[in-house]
Amino acid sequence: MKERNQERVSRRVFLLNTGRSVALAGGGIALANTVSPLAASTQDIGVGFHVGWATTSITPDKPVQLAGQFHERVSTEGTLYPCLATALALERTDGDGQSEQAILLACDLVNVGREFVEDIRARVAAQLPDFDSAKLSINATHTHTGPTLTPGVYKDPEPGVMGPVEYAPFFCERAAEAAIEAWKARSPGAMSHALGHAAVGFNRIAVYADGSSRMYGNASQSDFVGLEGGHDHGLELVFLWDATEALSGVVINIACPAQVVEGQRYLSADFWGPVREAIKQLYGDGVSVYPMISAAGDQSPRDLVRRGRGEPDMRSEPGMREMARRIVNGVRDAFENAQTDRDAAPVFRHSVELIELPTRRVTDEEAAEARQEQEQLLASDDLQPGSRDAAMLRRAGDVLDRYEKNESTYAMNLHVLRLGDIAIATNPFELYSEFGARMKGRSPAIQTLVVQLANDRGRYLPTARAVAGGAYGSCISSNIVGPAGGDILVDKTLAALGRLWE
Repeated sequence: MKERNQERVSRRVFLLNTGRSVALAGGGIALANTVSPLAASTQDIGVGFHVGWATTSITPDKPVQLAGQFHERVSTEGTLYPCLATALALERTDGDGQSEQAILLACDLVNVGREFVEDIRARVAAQLPDFDSAKLSINATHTHTGPTLTPGVYKDPEPGVMGPVEYAPFFCERAAEAAIEAWKARSPGAMSHALGHAAVGFNRIAVYADGSSRMYGNASQSDFVGLEGGHDHGLELVFLWDATEALSGVVINIACPAQVVEGQRYLSADFWGPVREAIKQLYGDGVSVYPMISAAGDQSPRDLVRRGRGEPDMRSEPGMREMARRIVNGVRDAFENAQTDRDAAPVFRHSVELIELPTRRVTDEEAAEARQEQEQLLASDDLQPGSRDAAMLRRAGDVLDRYEKNESTYAMNLHVLRLGDIAIATNPFELYSEFGARMKGRSPAIQTLVVQLANDRGRYLPTARAVAGGAYGSCISSNIVGPAGGDILVDKTLAALGRLWE
């Protein structure tokens, strides 16, 4: 154990917590505890397509409560790979003065709630008068070894441990700094894109002969009949280039959350940590990696059918590195064999809409079940703060609160971007892969990058088949919006994309 911990220490990256900075391609800065000098003015930088990058650590320098499990975990074992916020700024200005813009911000967290998105947008608006802060989109990688932002999920932290009340302003300040720095670092650039493949995400829901389904169910049972949905092993890639024709960064969109080492008690970006290392080794230290999770609410890194035969345990660090190897191999193959010509003047359009989706209403029967569970848990002598039972009590109370409020709609920001002949479309959910497949298949774009867990924590959005099966992710306590809302989300996303191609 001592040797293993020493190996971890040697792998940790403390540079981003020391107040020093690391230069990135395109004039960006990897921010640290101190605010780095600004890379460029906010004035007009001329006609053309411009790209800016910045990366900052969102890893605190003391133990913090971790998100992603029902029971409390604290990062008492330090940091394996730092959690980062990566910002990508895009702008296209035409000769007639017409301009389009976006800042995309990816964070190694389980999710980023709407209140924190609005906080970051306000900070950006105060510093960037020439940028429309409504066109800032923030997505999470869904690492289960990142700090929690949401208060009330676990008990109050012990002395010396950072909880969400303390972590949230730390995160928002760092994330806003990265967004601002990326915008000020923008310079002439170009883009290309490619489709690769990597077997990283697998459907995680087993279906049985009686019609029931179970998350991580046992496929060796005699009544196992298959998986509830399919897999999406597509690797949607966008390469960004600077004015010297050097690669400045790559956008990697995959249908798998970053949750291999999800039960550990250390901070880690999960497989994105070794992905970043390997990309820099291949293409240079200045190359940024922008992670996007596609529709993957029913996906995980574990193959239920083969159950780990012939591969590392996908709950372990070797499994995490195997997933990173697959992703990097897919990037390398696509980079060498499949990317399009570089476009220094791509069509760039970015639309932001507020759309409303019907909520999944809590039925009388579901409310009665939640009330019964609540009463049983409150009567238990073993109920402990920070335990799984405490989380179940909170979830039951949330269902009853929704039953009383009976709200009919859920409002969300929909960002759709056209970049040349590719599209990017966001949603706030852990979106089941079927909805993503429908968006991609019917999109007017050659490639469509669906981005889940963007601009809010919208919970799972399951299919009708999933709701009928009853597995975790499709139960009422896991949903705000149900299958009917998913159908509408698909239609509204495709309609918005269609307008960008008109």
